Amino acid sequence: MDAIAEIKKIYYAATKATIQKDLERANALGARIRLVKGAYREPKSVAYQLKADVDDAYLRLAKRLLTEGVYPAIATHDPEILDAVQRFAGERRIAQDAYEFQMLYGIRRDLQNAFRDAGYRVRVYVPFGREWFPYFMRRLGERPANVAFVIGSLVKER
Repeated sequence: MDAIAEIKKIYYAATKATIQKDLERANALGARIRLVKGAYREPKSVAYQLKADVDDAYLRLAKRLLTEGVYPAIATHDPEILDAVQRFAGERRIAQDAYEFQMLYGIRRDLQNAFRDAGYRVRVYVPFGREWFPYFMRRLGERPANVAFVIGSLVKER
């Protein structure tokens, strides 16, 4: 069966059981999963509110994908999570070509280059089409912390 890309946003606490079932089903099918750390502000009823809770949920699923999944995509710019994923994979001797890191073009190019230079696979996404600018502005507007993140990313590259 051809690989199927599936996106799950880890911000959503209320869907934990659904995400676990989807993960099991996708792994059983041999589908590829792109694990995305959400960057949107959502109400408490559906989303973790604390960064630590979001990070814990993301890492829990990332570890499961690394050990049970088919060429998972770890999509985040968070250096602590990226470091934890690298450590986990290294401790379990998971080959660097058994998964990939995914990041947006222009965000943390230093990390993208460092991963590539260390032998990891890195996929860089480029927003395109007519709606790229409204998409970008919506992401910034929905969560003002994203503005600081983008600016911080640019400063870290200098």
